[in-house]
Amino acid sequence: MKYILLAVLSFSIGFTRAQTSDNAFRQPLKEVIADIERQFNVKIRYSEDLVKDRFVTYAGWRFRPDLEKTLANVLSSQDITFAKEGEGKYKLQNFQYHLKTPQEGKEQLDYLWSRFNNVATWEKRKAELRGCMWEALKLSPLPHKPNSKPIITNKRTMDGYTVENVALETLPGVYVTGSLYKPLNPKGKIPVILNPDGHFGDGRYRADAQYRCAMQARMGAMAFSYDLFAWGESALQFKSSDHRRSLAMTVQALNSIRILDWMLSFKNADPKRVAITGGSGGGSQTMLITALDDRIKLSVPVVMLSSYHSGGCPCESGMPVHLCGGGTNNVEIAAMAAPRPQLIISDGKDWTQNVPKTEFPYLEKVYQFYGKNDLVKNVHLEKEGHDYGINKRLALYEFLARHFNLDLKKVQNQQGKIDESKVTIEKYPAMYVFGEKGEALPATAIRSYEELEKLFAGK
Repeated sequence: MKYILLAVLSFSIGFTRAQTSDNAFRQPLKEVIADIERQFNVKIRYSEDLVKDRFVTYAGWRFRPDLEKTLANVLSSQDITFAKEGEGKYKLQNFQYHLKTPQEGKEQLDYLWSRFNNVATWEKRKAELRGCMWEALKLSPLPHKPNSKPIITNKRTMDGYTVENVALETLPGVYVTGSLYKPLNPKGKIPVILNPDGHFGDGRYRADAQYRCAMQARMGAMAFSYDLFAWGESALQFKSSDHRRSLAMTVQALNSIRILDWMLSFKNADPKRVAITGGSGGGSQTMLITALDDRIKLSVPVVMLSSYHSGGCPCESGMPVHLCGGGTNNVEIAAMAAPRPQLIISDGKDWTQNVPKTEFPYLEKVYQFYGKNDLVKNVHLEKEGHDYGINKRLALYEFLARHFNLDLKKVQNQQGKIDESKVTIEKYPAMYVFGEKGEALPATAIRSYEELEKLFAGK
């Protein structure tokens, strides 16, 4: 320790002759990083764009005998973070506002839990969060709903279900597109299930999304699979880069609300059996919409629940929702579903790896306030990764059948196992609402993020 301190002092003397308090001991960031590498005998990896034209004030004064304290002191001034890649090896990256360490996530949960101790105090906390979340999304009050009718095209009849392409105008000139799956020859009231898309590539066109929604329909529910903002057919109106802008989170939330309004207007829709499920970014939407809207009676967020990860896309965390109530996280947001049935599906190879020991016990405690801890369940697939794969879908089907009284036998084979083989996986063109190049997009459709911003001006 003594030698490190002496080295730090000798280092400081070397450059302070050129830098003084008059210029705040200002030094190029790249030089400071090189000094750290020499001082602590480590290698630090970074992109040139990350450090270009950046300067550190009071650079030498930020050094400490400990390497990682020094890195934190220097880099925090630049909104840069570091990660250890191996012995003596580090990588730098831009500060990720949506990400904490697992330990920090656990500590936040402990703090949040200390703020309430029964149903009354929790309901007060939930009301505070919900009000703030609507405001944070710029959806209080909700924008005026367009009077236009849904655009519905190309109905197909499959084995036990039908599929239609649908576009809803959720804001003037702004459309959400999706696929509506219905059971053949339904009787009486049937459940409504929202299936927001996630960041898996290929959007609602990919096979696992089609399997999931078709199976829901074959079991006796109407299911709607819909695009993310500036993704899929929404990219006809907006640049793909707009998906990573803050209003994407707002539009996606509004899309879910408008879709639910529309589906509940069907004469055979059962308002007592309304569910939402999605994976990854769709899991973020699942937790958020369930927290905001009591019409949702059951939720299944998939591979997204985490105390330390709030969603790496601004479409999940770009609005200050997670700053509500003095700071919250996706676990507390998911807890707002209580006491409604909720299935958490997690895995061992992403940020949901700690769910069984960290996040899920928190949810159980909230459900226990209502005496309903039997209504929240976790299926953890330790050896699986970040997807909405077959085992995750099987867990969904069984949970829906149990709580919504759906007919599981309609999707089982002769051996009594759930079987997806009767689902038809369609090619992209069959699922387009507006055509391959958007030739059927209404003339009144807006076509830029700037036009979208004008719709929220003053909110």
